[in-house]
Amino acid sequence: MGKTRSHPLTHTARRMFELLEPICLVTFVADESNEELAALGHRTYWDGYFAGRAAPLGRVPAHVVHAAFYNFADGEAARHIPSAWETIPPEASVAARERGSAASLRRILGEEPADSPGLVRAADLTTKAATSAPTEGRVMYAGMRSLEVPSDPVARLWHSATMLREHRGDGHIAALVGARIGGTEAHVLSALERGIHPPESFGRIHHLPKERLAAVMDGLRERGLVDTDGHFTDAGRAARQRIETLTDELATPPYEALSLPELDELITQLEPITATLVATGSQ
Repeated sequence: MGKTRSHPLTHTARRMFELLEPICLVTFVADESNEELAALGHRTYWDGYFAGRAAPLGRVPAHVVHAAFYNFADGEAARHIPSAWETIPPEASVAARERGSAASLRRILGEEPADSPGLVRAADLTTKAATSAPTEGRVMYAGMRSLEVPSDPVARLWHSATMLREHRGDGHIAALVGARIGGTEAHVLSALERGIHPPESFGRIHHLPKERLAAVMDGLRERGLVDTDGHFTDAGRAARQRIETLTDELATPPYEALSLPELDELITQLEPITATLVATGSQ
């Protein structure tokens, strides 16, 4: 962060998030990954989600997954962990998630772009960044770093983008904890940032007990972050912005491994890949 660059690394970290997130999203919204996980025996989407994402951590108990994921309500991880490990080894879920995600990318991008020199170069540079950051304090990132990097360029791009996503996510959690914003509260602030009102209707939290949601909203009101109608106050909007700014700052270490020409080249190579994925909603 102390380096002098023509474009600050915090801006780079934000731009890289915008470019890499659609690559990572195929895991969650396209069919192939879910189908691969279901074929292993995971009964529901959420069984596969928790098993696939937590698998790099090994056979950890539910409270560890709950802590690492941070933004799920109490008891949600325990519905899927450790039962996911009883019949399906974590290593199998890791492999299924990778196969499905790479297959989704190949289908959406098309064989020619997927095999292009530009994608290979993007995969190489993304991997260089993703394997260069310290792991201290980065639980989910460290779990992904423990896995072998795929040799196939498409799988390697997905794998390394997902490493960077988890690195950023670990930093985002640190920013939330520092701001004393809990997981459900974070979803409320995110909903308001997206223009969703009432925020309790947001898809990530609308299923929670009304009493729980009311307590969360009351707590945010008491802290002056939302008003009586459930909208952002100026203080709430500023708090949300501070969290996002700190998240960008904490996401910079991987990109310090790349030179300015490499960063520029990576962004140039990723832009058409991301544009194709965004046009399809990563599905």
